[in-house]
Amino acid sequence: MAITTGKVRASYVSIFQPKVPQNGGDPKYSVTLLIPKTDTATINGIYAEMEKAKQEGAQKVFGGNVPPVCRTPLYDGDGVRPSGEAFGEECRGHLVMTASAKLQPSIVGLNMENIINPAEVYSGCYIRANINFFAYNTNGNKGIGCGLNAVQKIEDGEPLTARVSAEEAFGGSNAYNAVPAMPYPGAVPAGIPYPQVSPGGYQQPVSTAYPAQPAPAPMAFQQQPIPALTGYPQQAGQIDPITGRPMLTGGVMGLS
Repeated sequence: MAITTGKVRASYVSIFQPKVPQNGGDPKYSVTLLIPKTDTATINGIYAEMEKAKQEGAQKVFGGNVPPVCRTPLYDGDGVRPSGEAFGEECRGHLVMTASAKLQPSIVGLNMENIINPAEVYSGCYIRANINFFAYNTNGNKGIGCGLNAVQKIEDGEPLTARVSAEEAFGGSNAYNAVPAMPYPGAVPAGIPYPQVSPGGYQQPVSTAYPAQPAPAPMAFQQQPIPALTGYPQQAGQIDPITGRPMLTGGVMGLS
C-alpha cells in the first residue's frame, strides 16, 4: 500500500535526524507534505490507499469493522489544524499530511544520487515522497497513519523559516544608537590633548574632573622650648657642651 506523490512542498523537515513527536513516543523521521489541490492524481491515489488500509485494518486491527470515527492523516490547508488553530499561509490551496518512520528514509536527487547534506532538503523546497498507509488502534485511538519510505528532491523553493535579514534585524528603527560612556573621575575630556612630557621627565596630567585646590603652604619648623627640669638644683652658667642642656649638679649623669 505505497504511493509516490507528485510535486509537493516540504515543511517541518526532519529526515536527517529523528525527533520525538509532540504527543510523545519514540523519535521518528518525518516531513509534512503540502499537496496542491490541483494535483488530483496524487490526491485520488492517497484516498484510494487510505481506503485499502481501512479495509485491511477492519480485520487485523479494528476487530472486524471499520470504526465510525476513523482518523486520517490528511487535512485541508484552508481549514484548521486538529488543535483548532488555522494552518499557515503556505498551506492555503493545499492538502496537508505528515509522513513519518522510525527508520531513516532514502533521500535522493533528480539523478538518483544520494543526498547526505541536510541543508539540501529543507522546509520550503519541492520534493516527491514515497509513502504508505496503515491502520492503528492505540489507547482507544483508531485511525490510519502515513509512513515515509523515500524522498526525492526535485526543486528549490523559498525557505519556510522565521529568519530575517540583517537589514531587518539591525537597520532602520532597529539601528544601534551608541550612548556615550560617563567619564571616570580623573579622565581627560574628549578633545583635550594630554599634557606633553618635557625632556626632563614625566609630567603628571592635570585632572579636570574636580576644581583645582591651592597647595597648602609648607609648615615652618619651630623649635619648642625645652621645659625646665624640676626637682634638681640648677647651677647657672653650666651648659653641657654636647647636648646644649643645663648640666645637673650632685653626681654622675644626674645621679646623687
